[in-house]
Amino acid sequence: MKQEDDIKKAIDVMKNGGIILYPTDTVWGIGCDATNAEAVAKVYALKRRDDSKALICLVDSDDRLQRYVRSVPDVAWQLIDAVDKPTTLILDGAVNLAENLIAQDGSIGMRITKEPFSHELCYRFQKAIVSTSANISGEPSAQNYCDISQEIIDGVDYVCESRRQEHKPHTPSSIVKLGIDGQVKIIRK
Repeated sequence: MKQEDDIKKAIDVMKNGGIILYPTDTVWGIGCDATNAEAVAKVYALKRRDDSKALICLVDSDDRLQRYVRSVPDVAWQLIDAVDKPTTLILDGAVNLAENLIAQDGSIGMRITKEPFSHELCYRFQKAIVSTSANISGEPSAQNYCDISQEIIDGVDYVCESRRQEHKPHTPSSIVKLGIDGQVKIIRK
């Protein structure tokens, strides 16, 4: 299947409230429309994860990031420009997202993806996409498609074809929390 067709099928599923399994700029992820609370609830249920633990979202650009955060601090732009590995920023003032996706303190984890498949998926979908590791909560992240449990594969509405044959090390993103007051806290290196 061509990547273009794979992306189109994934988008159709997300537009209809479904959840997908897809390759990202880090590990394989479970995704859905980040503005659809019912779809987000399906992701929490599949992962068996408490919905008090917020999920990460992927976007394709600076402009799209600004649609979901009230005010992106200058230090965020400096970090985005400086880092050479995928880095998720936890930012205060989440807006325009499903309520059950936003942390209790009003923050959201966002990452701009540059990896070709996930970037194109986000670009064509024109919205933020949930990106949480393709595993049951507490189990190891799936670095490659072959590492994903059958329970997760069976629990999604669409499994992307792209990059299924890969067998190389992938690691989760770094996570940095940025406070309104300019504080920077490294959550995961």
